[in-house]
Amino acid sequence: MTAGWLRNLDLNLLTTLDALLTERNVTRAAENLGLSQPAVSAALRRLRRHFHDELLHRSGNRYELTPLAEQLREPAAAALVGIQRVFDAVPAFDPATSSREFTVLVSDYAATVFCDQVATVLAEQAPGVRLRLDQQTGAHIDQAPESLRTADGTFLPHGFLTDLPSIDVFTDSWVLIVSADNTEVGDTVTLEQLAELPWVVTYHAPTAFTPAARQLRMIGIEPDIRVVVQSFLAVPFMVTGTRCVALLQRRLADRLAAAANVRVIPCPWEVVPLVEAFWWHPTHRADPAHQWLRSVLTEVSAGAALN
Repeated sequence: MTAGWLRNLDLNLLTTLDALLTERNVTRAAENLGLSQPAVSAALRRLRRHFHDELLHRSGNRYELTPLAEQLREPAAAALVGIQRVFDAVPAFDPATSSREFTVLVSDYAATVFCDQVATVLAEQAPGVRLRLDQQTGAHIDQAPESLRTADGTFLPHGFLTDLPSIDVFTDSWVLIVSADNTEVGDTVTLEQLAELPWVVTYHAPTAFTPAARQLRMIGIEPDIRVVVQSFLAVPFMVTGTRCVALLQRRLADRLAAAANVRVIPCPWEVVPLVEAFWWHPTHRADPAHQWLRSVLTEVSAGAALN
C-alpha cells in the first residue's frame, strides 16, 4: 500500500461502509453514525462507484446485501478495529483511568469458569475498562493468526494452535455425565457400555473437537453420536432425561450438575488433563495495555479458586 494510493481514499467511508453492512438500511446507518440520511446516501453512492457494485439492493420492503457486500462485512469490521488499535496505542497504561475495551474470543466454558473472575478483578483495578467476550468459532481457530490481529486474544486448550505466544491460565479434567435417572449406568461405566450408549458431543468437526473424545476414538471406542451441539453449557441439559452420555469439563460439570439434574462419573480410561491457555498475536506483545491484561490473567490464574 503506497502513500499515493491512500491519498485517494476517504477513510471516513470505511465507517459508513461498516454501518451500512451492519444495519442494511441507510436510515438506521445514519442514526448509528449520528449523520443525516442524505449524507449517508451520498457516501453509499461513492462506495458503489468505488466497488462497481450496488452493495445494498431492495428486496420487497427491505434491503439485502449483494454477494460482494457479504464478502466485505468481516474485513470492514476488522479494518475498523485495526485502525482504532493504532490510535488507541499509548506509551504507558494506567488501568485506574483507562477506558480501553479488551476483546477476547472465548468458549462459553472458559467464560463461565474463568472469565467471571477476570471481570471481578477488572472491576476492582480498572473500573473504566470494558471486557468484550466474543463467541469463539471454528473459523477463529482455523484462521487464528488473522482473527487474533483484531482481538486481544483467545482462550483455547493446547493442541489447537502453534507458533503463537501464550500463557497457561488453568487446568481441568474431563468427566462423563449421564441423566440422574439413567438406570443403565451406575457410579462407574465401562468402555463396553460407552460403545453402546448414545452420545451428546460438542464441536464435531475435523478442526473442532473435544480432545478427550478424540482420545476415546484412539483407544478404539467410536461413539454413537446422536446430538451435536456448539455449546458446552448446553450439554448437560441435552443429556438429562435421556440414555445419552457426554464428556464435559469437571469445573463446568460441578457447576451445572444440580441445575441440569445429571450425575458426574469418572472416565474409565486415563484422560489427558486439559490445560487452558490464553493465546494472542505477536503484534500485541509490547503493548502496555495488553501486558497489563496478561498480568491480570496470571493473577486470576494464581488464585486459590483455580488451583
